[in-house]
Amino acid sequence: MSVHPRNQGKDDCCEKTHLDSQYSPGYYWLGNNTLKVPLVLHKENRQRLVSQILSKHKDQVKENSFILLESGKSTMQYDTDHEPLFKQERYFFWTFGSDIPDCFGIVGLDEQATSILCIPKLPAEYATWMGEIRSKEYYKSIFLVDQVLYVDEMMDYLKSKNASTIYTILGTNTDSGSTFVEPQYPGLRETFNVNNTLLFPEIAECRVIKSPKEVEVIRYCVDASVSAHKHVMRKVKVGLKEYQCESEFLHHVYNEWGCRNVGYTCICAANKNSAVLHYGHAGEPNSATISENGFCLFDMGAEYHSYTADITCSFPATGKFSPEQRVVYQAVLDASVAVMEAMRPGVSWVDMHKLAERCILAALLKAGILVGDLQDLIANKIGSVFFPHGLGHFLGLDTHDVGGYLGDCQPKVHSLRTTRTLKAGMVITSEPGCYFINHLLTQALSNPETAKFFNLTELDKYRNIGGVRIEDDILVTETGCDNLSKNLPRTIDEIEAFMLK
Repeated sequence: MSVHPRNQGKDDCCEKTHLDSQYSPGYYWLGNNTLKVPLVLHKENRQRLVSQILSKHKDQVKENSFILLESGKSTMQYDTDHEPLFKQERYFFWTFGSDIPDCFGIVGLDEQATSILCIPKLPAEYATWMGEIRSKEYYKSIFLVDQVLYVDEMMDYLKSKNASTIYTILGTNTDSGSTFVEPQYPGLRETFNVNNTLLFPEIAECRVIKSPKEVEVIRYCVDASVSAHKHVMRKVKVGLKEYQCESEFLHHVYNEWGCRNVGYTCICAANKNSAVLHYGHAGEPNSATISENGFCLFDMGAEYHSYTADITCSFPATGKFSPEQRVVYQAVLDASVAVMEAMRPGVSWVDMHKLAERCILAALLKAGILVGDLQDLIANKIGSVFFPHGLGHFLGLDTHDVGGYLGDCQPKVHSLRTTRTLKAGMVITSEPGCYFINHLLTQALSNPETAKFFNLTELDKYRNIGGVRIEDDILVTETGCDNLSKNLPRTIDEIEAFMLK
């Protein structure tokens, strides 16, 4: 069996084991030409986290202190006996690489970063309905932990180690506004000293800076998504339903790349729907028919080993840009190029957003859609009428990955998901957009202070376009940035040539 170039150097992965399972000792792999993920990735994550805590809080962390994490829980759908496909809680997955529900994980705050995975003790009938009940030794060899216990042995283990402090996560996700729920276990807080303030910012910051092994997985997700987006672009034609385009993407990333999941609900927006930022939800389920003059905005990202891509392609359904579509697309492309040319460590993400906004407004001025002075447009927030979302967000295990408002961040600006200064190792999306959203335009036109900047005659020529977004996944490097999705056709000439093949 030939080894795909992406798996060179990973020949200690047992090929025979993977005929029947996604796991072999120390590896996740779905066979064929899919990526072999070395699960030492998560061991290195644990070591990185412990080293960071000990270096920053050495005087505070007492001997025999432990991190305690809880996995996601198995649930049923409402009052039925249907169990939805489980997706692991992301902090737990980052630390242990395990997709098993109803677990706990312990990491010692010592130089060895001693790791204990606590798994549920399953009833015998599990083997009848769900498959073989694996041993502790099996999970120890797979996930490269120091010890595996049953959950009901966890408290005795901590007592035997004279645990001085248990560190748990308590914090708020700045994208959702939801508070992370601490591990819940009977008697935990009555038995041990629990600290829930130190861990959250440290583990979140570790997730912000990706390790080389994490980048390799994200790059694979991006490659899968790029391949699928190109496949969809070749399939698109007038008269197709949006959901057929979604179906092509989902089949391609699963069949060709082993990506069973996507990182978020697919947005396959055509015609006026391309102005709906998060189209594709249950109320608007990618159900429209692509029209003769339809413009497509397809935002889809494949997931592998729980990491995800997030990519948006915008193009005319016919493969040929109209004059108005050219103006708007080129405005967004110019913003995208300007941002990537400026991205490097030390650059403020707020400045990158402002740069993209200036590029788009300047193009709309040049096209005659807007009138007046560029600085006046900026001062009156006209940019947010056409570009109402932030430039981008961190990317990793979550589509909107954690850490946007940690560390050196400025106060929240507009709808930006981060205001941080860029650092090497960050993976962030760059997604400038220009949309003709009726209710935002109506608001702006009903206010005399902002209505004066609009040329209604020209504006009316563009309102049926919907919207354009160009979204790439960017790795910040030591000297600049690496556009992981650079193999997509992006210029107008590239798109037209690609779609007419």
